[in-house]
Amino acid sequence: MEGSERYLDAGTPVHSPSRGEPARSPATPIVFVVHDDVAVRDSLQLLGGRAGWQVETFASVSRFLARPRASVPSCLVLGVGLLDANGTEMRQRLADRPAMPFIFIAGFADVPTAVRAMKAGAAEFLIKPLADELLLSALRHALQRSRTALAREAELETLRQSYASLSGRQREVMALVACGRLNKQVAAELGISEITVKAHRGKMMRKMGARSLPALVNMATKLFPTA
Repeated sequence: MEGSERYLDAGTPVHSPSRGEPARSPATPIVFVVHDDVAVRDSLQLLGGRAGWQVETFASVSRFLARPRASVPSCLVLGVGLLDANGTEMRQRLADRPAMPFIFIAGFADVPTAVRAMKAGAAEFLIKPLADELLLSALRHALQRSRTALAREAELETLRQSYASLSGRQREVMALVACGRLNKQVAAELGISEITVKAHRGKMMRKMGARSLPALVNMATKLFPTA
């Protein structure tokens, strides 16, 4: 295509990085690239860097899996052939990282391969050559999904810490209140006075940071989704 649009392909030359790349903070999103073709890795590193992301490239799955898990928004671009070569372990590791969406890239359209990729949980399955804007759009979408997942994880961790601070009795009161029991019903089930229930309920609500009963029910649902 004419104009500024470029394509990612193993045989496509890329421009040299522009000078003076902006400094990136520790919270800068990371795009991980795992591909056995150095030209693909270099192209993606240049493209991601220009978009303001940190890009880490790996020639093999084993090297990528040895890297500690990222605590910032991230996504993975993976050559589909590497999934086939490292199937079971790679699928398990990817499933264990829900806050890191991944994008498969392949050199040709193949229905069985695409089906395997989507079953593995791929956010996107793209075929080379790729227009820069198409790939950038996929990366932005994946990174936004990562931000959302990390925010949910952080919220859940905060709830877990708050719940851990409750006494045993306060947890019992929370469970019953979240199920819709009135104070007098909680008192009857626990064999304590209604005044004592109110005291435990007040402390429990403060520790959980719940300003209303609906908020408490929502917290309980997140903490115990199958309860």
